[in-house]
Amino acid sequence: MSNNKFKVLIIEDEANICSFIQTLLETNGYQALVAQTCVMGMTMFISYNPDLVILDLGLPDRDGLDAIRSIRQKYLTPIIVLSARTTEQDKIESLDLGANDYITKPFGTGELLARVRAALRVNRYGGGSLPGGVFSAQGLTINYERRKVFVDGQEVRLTQTEYNIVAFLSEHAGRVMTYAAIVRAIWGDTDASSTKKLQVNMANIRKKLGSRPGSNTYILNELGVGYRMIEEDAKPMESAEETK
Repeated sequence: MSNNKFKVLIIEDEANICSFIQTLLETNGYQALVAQTCVMGMTMFISYNPDLVILDLGLPDRDGLDAIRSIRQKYLTPIIVLSARTTEQDKIESLDLGANDYITKPFGTGELLARVRAALRVNRYGGGSLPGGVFSAQGLTINYERRKVFVDGQEVRLTQTEYNIVAFLSEHAGRVMTYAAIVRAIWGDTDASSTKKLQVNMANIRKKLGSRPGSNTYILNELGVGYRMIEEDAKPMESAEETK
């Protein structure tokens, strides 16, 4: 299974619906994770950092609205509510708490997939749409829709975490993003171990992107502060500016 597939967490207690959605998503190229209680869902959310959550409200242990509240305390991950509750008030409350979309049961497969695609087009870090779906700078190309990175036309194999870091920096190209800001966006916390994880991942990213003296430097390390992705119209960096 590719590390760059979108991960969708399904929090749904009805086994037949859960299995149906899981099969539907996997058939269409997504990685599906399944939880049948609110507590299990939140545990898996923290562990797997999904790209999207499909959430039922009528869970056996807690109301699904509690999951929306918990997620929105720290994360912008898109949430699609999939519920048998059909009243306008239920929809308003879910959306006001931070859900991105609301689908009532029964639902059509085509509609669900369309809503999933729409939710994933939303920039999980900045809350906006990805500009044109592609970032390009000095031979570096990031295809947001396909979650793929290329250097001079050759695909660079990144892990999902590495891709998320590169995508986040590209969305803020030209700006120095502090270590803490990057860690919060990718992992949701700012402890010392997370900063170390960032440094390890960044070392791997720079190696995979071919960062070396005399070549284009796509991500600069502003020592003691953070990292900066070059702008789309940036010139090739001089070797003297190469940041170790």
